[in-house]
Amino acid sequence: MSTRHSSHSNSKPVLVIGGTGKTGRRVAQRLAERDQAVRIGSRAAEPAFDWNNAATWRGALDAARAAYITYQPDLAVPGAVEAIDTFARLAVQMGVRRLVLLSGRGEPEAQASERALVHSGAEWTIIRASWFAQNFSESFLLDAILSDEVALPVGDVREPFIDVDDIAEIAAAALSGDGHTGQLYEVTGPRLMTFAQAVDEIARASGRDVRYRRVEAADYAAALRAQAVPPDTVELVMMLLTEVLDGRNASLSDGVEKALGRPPRDFSDYVRRTVETGVWDDVQQTALGA
Repeated sequence: MSTRHSSHSNSKPVLVIGGTGKTGRRVAQRLAERDQAVRIGSRAAEPAFDWNNAATWRGALDAARAAYITYQPDLAVPGAVEAIDTFARLAVQMGVRRLVLLSGRGEPEAQASERALVHSGAEWTIIRASWFAQNFSESFLLDAILSDEVALPVGDVREPFIDVDDIAEIAAAALSGDGHTGQLYEVTGPRLMTFAQAVDEIARASGRDVRYRRVEAADYAAALRAQAVPPDTVELVMMLLTEVLDGRNASLSDGVEKALGRPPRDFSDYVRRTVETGVWDDVQQTALGA
């Protein structure tokens, strides 16, 4: 698949929704490296963008030429399909025709949002991703790694952890170049691993004595509630950890190679790079946003 730069004007910005998150900030960086103007879509940006306030969408889309779409907290939550459908149609009406959606592998609700994008009239690209490797260093699992115990209600299910840098490269190519319109890229890493194997690899590379422990789903949900996690968030987390990680995604796909013409980054590459940042060192760090 071609990843060459497009002749499209780069004077109009690309709206990057979630532009400070795990994938969004990487997409924004790669677009800037391609001399593309970038507009960050977040509540703190100017103009502001908020999925919960549709009145902000038009200002964020104004004069943009393309948009990278991530939905918070997840495409599986109620109302996500309607939001994606409304946003995509508004974008097309405003002349923002090229839309790239980050979707979730093995989530029927996410696939409903994909269909909404396809039927919006946009020049669409969908990146359907497996579990992020960076969840171990830029999300809630960072605190678990630093406490030397990762306890989850996940057994020996194998997951093909995807490096979000691969996602960002695909998104930037689709937003700034030709050859990706109408493509659905299902992206995974190059090998299947259990969570215990992933944690063991992190432990060996970082020198930490971090262990993986499987816990019962009911106990994990109770622990979340004891931490005053909102009920809707508890429900979402449990769905992602039990339903999506029930083995349905225990297979590899070739989306990265189709999009970029190279194999996906291996989990060991992610671990090596992350060790070099020091985020897993003994000095306590604050988990980054999703």
